Amino acid sequence: RSLKMADGVEPPPFDNDDDVRDDDDLFSDAKEKPSSPESEKSQEVQINGSTPLTPQSAHQEPDEDDINGDDDEDLFKGGSSEIKLDSDDDDGKEETEKKEESGSHSAPVGAAAKEYKPQITISETSTSKTKVAVPSHISDELSDSGDEKETYEFEIKITETMKMGDGMSAYIVYKVTSKTTNPAYRHPENAVLRRFSDFLGLQSKLAEKHVPLGIIVPPAPEKSVIGMTKVKMSKEDAGSSDFVERRRAALERFLVRTASHPTLASDSDFIEFLEKDGDLPKSTSTSALSGAGVLRLFHKVGESFDKITLKVEESDEWFEEKQQQVEALDLQLRKLHSNIEILSLHRRELSLNTASFAKSAAMLGNVEEHTALSRALSQLAETEEKIEVLHKDQAEADFFIMAELMKDYVALMGAVKDVFHERIKTYKMWKDAEATLGRKRENKAKLEAQNKADKISQAQAEITEWEQKVEKGQEDFEKISKNIKKEMARFEKQRVSDFKDSVIKYLEVLMENQEKLIKYWEAFLPEAKAIA
Repeated sequence: RSLKMADGVEPPPFDNDDDVRDDDDLFSDAKEKPSSPESEKSQEVQINGSTPLTPQSAHQEPDEDDINGDDDEDLFKGGSSEIKLDSDDDDGKEETEKKEESGSHSAPVGAAAKEYKPQITISETSTSKTKVAVPSHISDELSDSGDEKETYEFEIKITETMKMGDGMSAYIVYKVTSKTTNPAYRHPENAVLRRFSDFLGLQSKLAEKHVPLGIIVPPAPEKSVIGMTKVKMSKEDAGSSDFVERRRAALERFLVRTASHPTLASDSDFIEFLEKDGDLPKSTSTSALSGAGVLRLFHKVGESFDKITLKVEESDEWFEEKQQQVEALDLQLRKLHSNIEILSLHRRELSLNTASFAKSAAMLGNVEEHTALSRALSQLAETEEKIEVLHKDQAEADFFIMAELMKDYVALMGAVKDVFHERIKTYKMWKDAEATLGRKRENKAKLEAQNKADKISQAQAEITEWEQKVEKGQEDFEKISKNIKKEMARFEKQRVSDFKDSVIKYLEVLMENQEKLIKYWEAFLPEAKAIA
């Protein structure tokens, strides 16, 4: 009876929904690659190429940044004084508008993992395309109206890396090519050669100009004395090739993130970097051993002290919540980045150990007298050699797709903290101006009481001057607060998009490698069963 009931049950209607199911299944097939127009418009970073790293002679002097170390980090912890971040005149002031400017609708820039290639060569070709909402006029300030912006395409890639000179005087130059429809650029397509110090100089100029306005400027890659020394002293070395390729990819991601920002994309310094033929003016601010570098070190020490000692009592709950969120996110990103690097290192070790196992199995097969067993051992050695390549490829995916993304966002968290600190500095300047204005008014009152008519006019002029400074300070504070909210909305949207793209790409690579692994073992199984 139960069998009859089972026979009468109709099967679930799955056959007619194959299209919908396949579209919705994230893990349908790791080998399938999306080819929709939307995906082609999104920014891609490819790691491929073939130009060798060969010494060349050049007339340029070695880059001083290539031998200098990283800048010092914050040196002080603790704190004492407090600043109350609210004004007596603005109690009950309505909240700042939180609308995102249309620049936040620029295409996602998955700069760390849009394209992946396990085999690393020293010179690469990569494609990075994005749509950027750029102000209709070149401006250093954010536009209040998103309707005033037009959308332009931007494609940036670093196609070649070349080693110039020999020994400790050697340095690396990068060929940067760009394509854009932005009319602010004189050339729709252009290619220039830039050194690492040029990238650092560009970031320094952009930060000096835009961070005080509350704009998040993407950080440039850090300097590495050890990595660059290996490149200088070694002619053909895999370790130095890996270092140059990783730096090339990091520099490209820096340019892509900068170009994706609606304000930074039209900045005069960024345009000069992409279009100026020949060498850029030497930037002394990028050298750690110069006089400017020493002054910059003291300046960073002072800023580090200010960041710690200025305890702010926020009047705007939004900023307080965002700062706590940034601190928590920064901490967890650092932990995840460290763990992913360890995972990648273990996969590399697994690849080496697998290669050793394959070699041992092959040698055992050569001395084995039993024909079927010898053939099976030889086949096992071949299978393990293929698996070794899979482990190595997966280790590269761990690094380039996930670890580099985490590293980039750890640095971006620092850039976010910088704009929050600039807001505090702007507030402090405003309140200092108010205090000075109060002293000027008291001084005028004393002069009037003493009937010193000859000094009253001068005191009144000083009061007028400081009233203007107070008014400007309040305007600057309100402006940077509004800009930071816009920037954070754009940053959050970009971060979610980057992480989504990277996680999907990482899962696709994992699944593809697992499918290959299954095929390798399925091919070996008949040989093992044939042993008799």
